[in-house]
Amino acid sequence: MSNPAAVREAMLAEIQSLRAFAVSLCGQVDRADDLVQETLMKAWLNLDRFQEGTNMRAWLFTILRNVFYSEHRKRRREVEDSDGSIVGRLAVHPGQDGHMDMQDFREALSTLPPDQREALVLVGASGFSYEEAAEICDCAVGTIKSRVNRARNALSRVLAVEGREYGPEADTHAALGKSITPSP
Repeated sequence: MSNPAAVREAMLAEIQSLRAFAVSLCGQVDRADDLVQETLMKAWLNLDRFQEGTNMRAWLFTILRNVFYSEHRKRRREVEDSDGSIVGRLAVHPGQDGHMDMQDFREALSTLPPDQREALVLVGASGFSYEEAAEICDCAVGTIKSRVNRARNALSRVLAVEGREYGPEADTHAALGKSITPSP
């Protein structure tokens, strides 16, 4: 790119989003930080491959995804903790319900197949359009839509949220004995 300062600022602006995506992929904050650092290093060293006028954010997410899967292939011989039993024994459980709900969500998210988890995080949490997510994952838009739908349905089942009400209105309505019809 022609303006290194602008490139630097554009890359720095994406660190939070990259970190959130990395955490969703690997489930470990320290490893996620390493992934983001590796992503930024690769991006900086390969700036000549970035096409000006294209989506810097999508390019960085693609690099991060590729770094993650490359490392994942290298780590296949390591002991996995897919059900979280080892981590569950090591973790200190928070005292607040919100933290427990988040931990339940993270555990449920980790049960999803990697392709569904990745699609859901890109579209649902990172704000990418289906088209952008499809470009990042190098697949068809319909495939991303299907993965997101399957991921949402699986999370609903795992977390048993069907028909349940959330948010401040839910507590008020529960106290009054009213029901809120959830939006589709």
